[in-house]
Amino acid sequence: MTSVTVAHPIDYAFQAIRDINWAHPTLWIAAASVIFNPTMWNIVARNEYRNKTITRIMGSPIRGCYFLAFAIFTLGLLRDYLFTVAMDHQPRSQQLDHFYVKIYAALLIAVGNVLVLSSMYKLGITGTYLGDYFGILMEKRVTGFPFNVLENPMYFGSTLCFLGGALWSSSPAGLALTALVYLVYLIAVEFFEGPFTSHIYAQREKARAAGNKKVE
Repeated sequence: MTSVTVAHPIDYAFQAIRDINWAHPTLWIAAASVIFNPTMWNIVARNEYRNKTITRIMGSPIRGCYFLAFAIFTLGLLRDYLFTVAMDHQPRSQQLDHFYVKIYAALLIAVGNVLVLSSMYKLGITGTYLGDYFGILMEKRVTGFPFNVLENPMYFGSTLCFLGGALWSSSPAGLALTALVYLVYLIAVEFFEGPFTSHIYAQREKARAAGNKKVE
């Protein structure tokens, strides 16, 4: 009787990594896009907070915020396209090419889109696209769904969409790019956007407190 040897999942993972064509330029172009987008909008937004460059060009903070929103949204579409192109030029994993993996991928994409779209609905355009840096501040913290479930539902939902897309395409390269997406978002939130946004609102509260003392 012939015995069947079943490989360990870790062995499959290492094999999938080895199968990635690291030399193909589309992979690195997609990776560069993933890194560039949040880097760009954090640099531009911080400059806007300090120097009001876009506001002066566009004539008002709201028009400036809408202009940046258009730029971020367009670059996001380009990044998603480059992500797809990169996967198209990479080998597929037979282990991921399974009916149940497709079901799981579809669920991830669905949940991810719910988180992203519900976040945008709650925040609006200015809340979603860095209106704080233009001086367009929200009166109070948004606490309804999905913000009562996750701290950063838009970034988490976006990552789920990338993960679902990679699994749907049975793409180890897509999974590698998804890991990069997660890492870049984590760094952006923990070290840049989170602290600086807290600083912006802390400055507003200080200004309000100083104004109340003058009234008294």
